[in-house]
Amino acid sequence: MKTTTFLAVAFGVGALAACNKSPTEQAAQNVESNYENVAENVEAVTSNAGEAIESNAANASSEVKAAGENTAAAIKNEGKEKANAIRNSAETNKQ
Repeated sequence: MKTTTFLAVAFGVGALAACNKSPTEQAAQNVESNYENVAENVEAVTSNAGEAIESNAANASSEVKAAGENTAAAIKNEGKEKANAIRNSAETNKQ
């Protein structure tokens, strides 16, 4: 509750201070505020773009890893099948 009261008083004092500014000072403050807003927007956009790039890179690397694991598993299975075929052939020849 104290914080809310403090903020209300601070905004009130700020509003009164703004009223006492000359038109030139008010225009300068408006320009400065506009540039600050643009700068914040640029930071937000670049941050979002960076996060998107990072996410895409993580997804791509996961796909590459999965493809490698699948290929390795296929090679192992192929090797096992060939080994089993050789064993079966050797057992058939013994009989």
